[in-house]
Amino acid sequence: MKKLLCCIYIMVPQSHSLRETLRADSSDMGKAPELLIGNECAGKHHNSPAMEFNPVDYNNLIQTNPMSDLFSVRRFHHVEFWCSDATNTSRRFSSALGMPLVAKSDLSTGNTTHASYLLRSDQLLFLFTAPYSATISTNTPSIPTFSHTACRAFTASHGLAVRSIAIEVDDADLAYYTSLSHGAKPSSPPITLGERKNAVVLAEVQLFNDVVLRYISYKQPTIDIASMFLPGFESIKTDSSSHSIDFGIRRLDHVAGNFPELAPVINYLKFFTGFHEFAGFTAKDVGTSESGMNSMILASNNEKVIIGVNEPVYGTKRRSQIQTFLEHNEGPGIQHLALQSEDIFQTLREMKRRSVVGGFEFMPPPPPTYYRNLKNRAADVLSDEQMNACEEFGILVDRDNEGTLLQIFTKPLGDRPTIFIEIIQRIGCMISGVNMQQKPGCGGFGKGNISELFKSIEEYEKTFEAQTSDIHII
Repeated sequence: MKKLLCCIYIMVPQSHSLRETLRADSSDMGKAPELLIGNECAGKHHNSPAMEFNPVDYNNLIQTNPMSDLFSVRRFHHVEFWCSDATNTSRRFSSALGMPLVAKSDLSTGNTTHASYLLRSDQLLFLFTAPYSATISTNTPSIPTFSHTACRAFTASHGLAVRSIAIEVDDADLAYYTSLSHGAKPSSPPITLGERKNAVVLAEVQLFNDVVLRYISYKQPTIDIASMFLPGFESIKTDSSSHSIDFGIRRLDHVAGNFPELAPVINYLKFFTGFHEFAGFTAKDVGTSESGMNSMILASNNEKVIIGVNEPVYGTKRRSQIQTFLEHNEGPGIQHLALQSEDIFQTLREMKRRSVVGGFEFMPPPPPTYYRNLKNRAADVLSDEQMNACEEFGILVDRDNEGTLLQIFTKPLGDRPTIFIEIIQRIGCMISGVNMQQKPGCGGFGKGNISELFKSIEEYEKTFEAQTSDIHII
């Protein structure tokens, strides 16, 4: 694969820091950001060169890590959902995923602008935000980038959806201005919250459409996030039993978004973050006889922030599930969140108990033939008991040359056939050292299973297509 090398030289006067130079060069700073529809967010940077990108199938992608980040990235920090009822939405996710409520900002804490509730499971943080009436808003919101108008427009257009993917960086101020100087569209300039000793800096750029990439940095990075998420949030004091709820979910593994066209979005993201190509798929890898998609996955230097982008394959027998998403979501957005479990069998046992009482339902399992062949593929990694459990729960199993991936997908989380959750467990690829760590992306991203997922979604979509086709106006 040919690599495009781009060297950028910034002449900095002696009286100016790099950050001050970036501020001066960010001509769009302070302007109200546009809502980007379709492909309008990609390929139109004021200073980014034309970049050639073509989807590459999984077997031909040469995976390298050029350590090309433009700013220092630590990890995923939190995911924020915008919704119309944060109380009930957060409670449903809490029950369905075993994520206790750990912090809040609402009327009870003096916030008259929005209600926000933070759930936590180990390193995974989900934030749910909904607006109060604009007529009673009398104070600065705890989330300073919140907007009544934008939130209402967002939920009207998308339903339940992810508004913000937040990543922790060493310096949110520097990350923001570096991103803008490389073509990122601004959403909110850096805002410093709290006292100097425990200050938090928050800034946002546009990621997809009206989804934002939120940069967050702490003056003291080791701070306990549950007790000091953001100034204005209060930690929840409850009995120990509620905090002991644990389904085994540990962290956000990756996120993926859907777009009408892949190449301009990848160029946009790579250019303002420096993230490298981590994995890729084409319809040749993951399609079915009826539909398909192309996908590229980008990662940060430490590969703890992984973002995938999907596009539909057009002209197939059936409309691609990606097209279905784009229609029901009224444009691009986050398709799924992959949550990593330390014990997928325990996680699913707990989640399925709650499926019929307000939890999440799962996609139909693959046919029995899939599991009859499983022993040939995974007997050296999974015990007979575990393989039986895979069939019982409908877990898909895939491997790469380093490790094994166990995965399963929920049905859409809300009324629309849009966002869903993937539960995964990665086995193998341990990196020796003082603290044993697992190599990011161990076992791949389900290349051998995505066609099975497509078949399940196709069958799921056929159920409501059949119903709508039977409706007659009298």
